[in-house]
Amino acid sequence: MLNKIKTIFNDLLKSKIEKIPSIYNSFSTTERVIFYILLIIFSLSSIFLYKNINDRFLVQIPVKGGSIAEGVIGSPRFINPILATSKADQDLSTLIYSGLLKSTPSGKLVTDLAESYEISEDRYVYTFKLKDDLKFHDGEKITTEDIEFTINATQDNIIKSPKRANWDGVDVKRLNDKEIQFILPQPYSPFLENLTLGILPKHIWGEISSEQFVFSEFNIEPIGSGPYKIKKIKKSSSGILENYSLEAFKNYVLGEAYISELIIKFYPNEEALINAFNKNNVQNINSISPNKIKDLELDKNDEILSSPLPRIFGIFFNQNENPVFTNKEVRLALSRAINKKQIINEVLYNYGVSIDSPVPSNSTFYIPNSDESNKGIDSAKEILKENGWALNEDGILEKLTRKSTTLLSFSISTANTPELKATAELIKLRWEELGAQVQLKIYEIGDLNQNVIRPRQYDSILFGEVIGRDMDLFAFWHSSQRNDPGLNISMYTNITVDNLLEEIRITDNTDEQKIKFEKFQKEIFEDVPAIFLYSPHFIYINSKNTKNNFIKQITIPSERFLDINNWYIKTDKIWKIFL
Repeated sequence: MLNKIKTIFNDLLKSKIEKIPSIYNSFSTTERVIFYILLIIFSLSSIFLYKNINDRFLVQIPVKGGSIAEGVIGSPRFINPILATSKADQDLSTLIYSGLLKSTPSGKLVTDLAESYEISEDRYVYTFKLKDDLKFHDGEKITTEDIEFTINATQDNIIKSPKRANWDGVDVKRLNDKEIQFILPQPYSPFLENLTLGILPKHIWGEISSEQFVFSEFNIEPIGSGPYKIKKIKKSSSGILENYSLEAFKNYVLGEAYISELIIKFYPNEEALINAFNKNNVQNINSISPNKIKDLELDKNDEILSSPLPRIFGIFFNQNENPVFTNKEVRLALSRAINKKQIINEVLYNYGVSIDSPVPSNSTFYIPNSDESNKGIDSAKEILKENGWALNEDGILEKLTRKSTTLLSFSISTANTPELKATAELIKLRWEELGAQVQLKIYEIGDLNQNVIRPRQYDSILFGEVIGRDMDLFAFWHSSQRNDPGLNISMYTNITVDNLLEEIRITDNTDEQKIKFEKFQKEIFEDVPAIFLYSPHFIYINSKNTKNNFIKQITIPSERFLDINNWYIKTDKIWKIFL
């Protein structure tokens, strides 16, 4: 029997196929069964071998195509890079516009519309050269006239751009259609970050007066040069914006995006957004409150991406408003009494990190505060006792001197948001356990900003600082920024800190900056003008069908789109040799 089977395979090799039927017919039933078994084994082995060869030599590559819907809270009003303030505005501005430079998910600045740039030796003059064949979504050519117009509009006092401070005192000089210079009033090391500003088309906006700028329909129907352009705008019967259908811009300077269509849908609140996600009306959503994660109906194609935001949430003391905070031992004891891990666990559901510095903990300039090792109620009580504080008959700590009695009594002001309210309540309980008399004052965010923060009417305030990618802390800690519109809400004054912040701004040497940041932080640790609590995570619910989406260094939610031209849904396989 085996000899007959060998004969068949020999005949196959010798191309004598015509003999196979006669040989096969001579098989007994048993021989035929064995033949089929061997044939199956041979076939399976061949398939397995073929698959192994394919797996070894084939690679998966992204291809163009596919569509995804992203849900956001709020409706856009200014899809305009020099006016955008809301999250919806910023999201769409990031998708539709491009600047001379752009940030990558890793935080590195790369060229976008710019081909190259040079910085003068004295660091006063920045010269940029544009790439060839740049186009807006309507096909019009991009030149330095558009760059000049955008910066002038940003500086316009009538338009009142939120970006205006970034360009204060900067002169713009066009050299030709492709080269442009920016002349600074003084060296400013973070200046390159300003060049990520999206560029407006002058041929559209140049005909609109400054007074009419914020009313233009192009704030809702924008034309830019970014990775996506508007395909369709859908409104409700009452004229409310429901969604934008965007299509990949074929002439995008960094390459046409892989995902062909991106639909941005708008929802009035978090509940509506979560409901839309659970019904699969949108595949991706962001900025969900940690306590709402449990309400999401996730499936195997969904993943939760998160990354610490460079936001410094803390308690900031106003020593001018309440003299009790002029006692350093009080500020230090209050800091030691707080249980930050409890806040991270119970308020942020572990979507956050505890912090102990005004510098974000994921920054290369961050150094730890050695006093954090002395945390705890007992340590806090001890330091107050050593400095003459004792409980009175009402159970409140007080300090007696010959001239007066100081009661450890003060208020905490904060915004009416779930996280801040819950954090304030936990802190209040800890400080009352310590022996302080604490009153909570909760405000709506608009009221807090206008009537509490701006006039500095608070004893202490639980609030957050948004630290930019440029790591410029001048506005938050320099003494010149104590009053509105400055952001020094601790009313902090320290001449050494002032000098360090000024020096950091004018040096571009990273090693020098690191030394100065270390000195700056040590001054803050010594003075305790605030208690640094936590940095929340940016939370992004991403469909696994959306690939190559990396959430790394995010400063604001719209930066999740920084690398969107490299996201993809569709894939194909090719042999490595063809790559």
